[in-house]
Amino acid sequence: MNTRPGFPFSTRFRVRYSEIDGQKIVFNSRYLEYGDVALTEFWRWANLADIGPDWLDAEFNVVRATVDFKKSLRFDDMVEAWVRVSGVGNSSLTMAVDLCHAETQELHATIEIVSVHVDLAARRSKPMPDNVRARLAALSG
Repeated sequence: MNTRPGFPFSTRFRVRYSEIDGQKIVFNSRYLEYGDVALTEFWRWANLADIGPDWLDAEFNVVRATVDFKKSLRFDDMVEAWVRVSGVGNSSLTMAVDLCHAETQELHATIEIVSVHVDLAARRSKPMPDNVRARLAALSG
């Protein structure tokens, strides 16, 4: 089993033909989709439902997403996406995703996604409940 310092979780998936471009490499927008898939699996793994309504009713909106491309992924590559909570603020949550080749663990891209806890009715950010912030901070190591 592979490990990556500072990353408690990973998930794997294979690059599909529909995800490559005319240069036979993964189309650039797909990297954010890969990050989204990895985050979905991370939250399933973290299983924070025991927090109750403070977590189950929490709403987060992405306010910034960055991708640093290191090396292109190609058709049929097996990707290992490593995920961690890299920062917890009063209302913000920063997640880091490293996309690596699953067999070599070579880093192909880093993704940072910043989300803000929001009040949907007011359409404004609002502080996270203390119990949610504490659990998220515990996941950051």
